[in-house]
Parts: sequence; C-alpha cells; structure tokens
Amino acid sequence: MIRVLLDILPPLLLPTLLWLARLSWQQKRNGGRLLPDWQLVPWSWLLMAGVALALLVLFGGALVNGTSTGHYHPAQIDQQGKLHQGGFN
Repeated sequence: MIRVLLDILPPLLLPTLLWLARLSWQQKRNGGRLLPDWQLVPWSWLLMAGVALALLVLFGGALVNGTSTGHYHPAQIDQQGKLHQGGFN
C-alpha cells in the first residue's frame, strides 16, 4: 500500500507544488504582493497535469520493470527438510 502511495501521490501533487513555488518566487521578485485568491488558482489544469504525470509514472514503471513471462514455481521443502526457493523460470 505504501508503494502505491509513493508511486501515485508525488506525481499527482508535483504540478501544484511547482505552481505554488513559482507563485512564491514571483511574489518575492515583485515586492511581496499578496497571493491570488484560491478561486483563481487553475485547479482543473493542475489536477489534469497531476493525473497525466501519475499515469506516465505508472506506465513507465510497468515498461521499465516489465512483466514476468514464465511459470511460477512455489517454494518447496524436500524429504530432508531443505527449502528450495521458488520463483519464475
């Protein structure tokens, strides 16, 4: 579950964090004007960018990690009690 959160949450929040950082930088550069009203924030664009980035990360991870193309053999214990590791062949 934690891996799912780490794979989805950072890309989902990254566009909003970058936008807020840019806004803060512009505020400091322009003499400290107030931040805009929260209703003026482009929430739909930030959400779409975050979803697109999260999907890109998920599909990219699937392409990089690939899929297993073998048969799975579970671990087995032989007659002497020795454990033979399982896995894909």
